[in-house]
Amino acid sequence: MGNNTDIAKHISSLCHGKWEQYYTRSKILTDPLYAGVYNELKSRNSPLLDIGCGLGILGLYLRECSWLPPIVGIDFDTSKIENGKKLIQAGGYQDITLIQGDVRTSLPQHSGDVVILDILQFIKTNDQKNLLTAAAQRVAPEGKLIIRSGLKAKSIRYFITWCADLFAKSIFWMKSAPAHYPTAEFFHSVLEKEGFSVSLKPFWGKTPFNNFLIVATRKKAR
Repeated sequence: MGNNTDIAKHISSLCHGKWEQYYTRSKILTDPLYAGVYNELKSRNSPLLDIGCGLGILGLYLRECSWLPPIVGIDFDTSKIENGKKLIQAGGYQDITLIQGDVRTSLPQHSGDVVILDILQFIKTNDQKNLLTAAAQRVAPEGKLIIRSGLKAKSIRYFITWCADLFAKSIFWMKSAPAHYPTAEFFHSVLEKEGFSVSLKPFWGKTPFNNFLIVATRKKAR
């Protein structure tokens, strides 16, 4: 595995345009997200479903860490999917598939591990519950559902998170404005009913945002 600096330099060099290059490089260098997900998956060999994959940077990062199971990413934004496919081709990455789709209404068939990163707050409350339930149903026994989300709180971090998400919509990086920030209790109530043990921890690294990493592990079938 290369260090984050080398990985950021390589993946960003594949990007088209200065904005994508800057975004990708700074994201990998300042945000603990990708390294954190890798740490959760590095001992696992199940296929991965990346819900809300964007450009598919997670998949590229995992490949740079020599993590090789199949990866399928799905995102609503057609332009991100098409640009992500170009990155995959430019880097010669294998067994990564990106598809366009609305995760609020349908997900690909899948059995393995699942990630949902930084998109839940852009989805309405009922759709959040439906998506979380559908994602949970695609996690294999003893598999993991890994989520990163901003959580609702009375804090400056929450206010900054909300402002940043509004800005992302204003520059059309995100297709919608933030709709609802979940709480820790939401993840426990939905996922424990689906047979998961759930843990949450702050996960903002060098960023000012109120992001938490939620790791839900499906209990072993009896």
